[in-house]
Amino acid sequence: MTLRVGLVGAGWVTQHHLAGWATLGERARVVAVADPSEAAREARAASFGIPGRFADAAAMMAAGGLDAIDVAAPRAAHADLVRLAASHGLPVLCQKPLAPTLPEAEALVAELGGRVRLMVHENWRFRAYYRQAAAWLREGLIGRPFAARLSLVTSGTVPDAAGRHPALDRQPFMRGEARMLVAEVLIHQLDTLRMLLGPLRVVACRMSRTCPDMLGEDTAVIGLEGPDGLGVQVFASFAAHGAPPAAGDTLEILGPAGAIRLDGDALTLAGAAPRTERFDLGACYAGSYAATIGHFVDRLADGLPFETDPADNLETLRLVEDCYRLAGRDDAR
Repeated sequence: MTLRVGLVGAGWVTQHHLAGWATLGERARVVAVADPSEAAREARAASFGIPGRFADAAAMMAAGGLDAIDVAAPRAAHADLVRLAASHGLPVLCQKPLAPTLPEAEALVAELGGRVRLMVHENWRFRAYYRQAAAWLREGLIGRPFAARLSLVTSGTVPDAAGRHPALDRQPFMRGEARMLVAEVLIHQLDTLRMLLGPLRVVACRMSRTCPDMLGEDTAVIGLEGPDGLGVQVFASFAAHGAPPAAGDTLEILGPAGAIRLDGDALTLAGAAPRTERFDLGACYAGSYAATIGHFVDRLADGLPFETDPADNLETLRLVEDCYRLAGRDDAR
């Protein structure tokens, strides 16, 4: 039986959601899309052959004929959309985060009380190179990690020759977000580090903003602690002159028996049995959406827990909240 899915949202990211759903063939099909922008929803519907087109999510769900909801609307609407889907008894795949702040997300989870299946769409950890790194860690190939660092450095908020900011042209909504780099971008890296290294705690954070066209931060340096004395550093900036306007993560994890390093398309294992694996970064990006969506459909079918269930996402949101608190910006909303 084909899972009939209603997509809420027709913005930039939904092209990747829809491509991910398309990889499932007859197992699932997006049969309706809801977005207040007629142009956006019609464009997505036409590109992906979606028959149902609605101006709002309530009308789409009231029309019936759906088995699940994919929420890919702006984060401020996530909680209300999840509540709406729950009122119809529909399982939900909700783009990160569940809500803009930890207290709002905690209230949502408590209110739902497990009445419907809910998974957070946190696809970064599903990228192929991170799944491989996780497999090496599970195998104990470097021993218990004692230090790790992750960096993400781009020139996305540095004006180009025409005075434009590449990151803001790509995703204009970032201009008005009081919580930008950590809440919108590094939430992915923090979640992935949790997946790789286990429970983490933020012990220090500093943020800054150099781009006058933004409300929120475009640079953050975060210190974290993990099990058995593990120390972790996250260094990120969208304001690095000379860096590419878009760049991937650079990661190094050190253990007593070896090290794991991600640099560009190469994931390297150093130690007794060294190896290097190379990845098509574009394929990894697209594949992460397909893998996340596939996991959602698999768990709906077999009833097993979602890897990124609400309880798991709350742990990532706690790290985000602590970053703003320790940076003295916990009032930013």
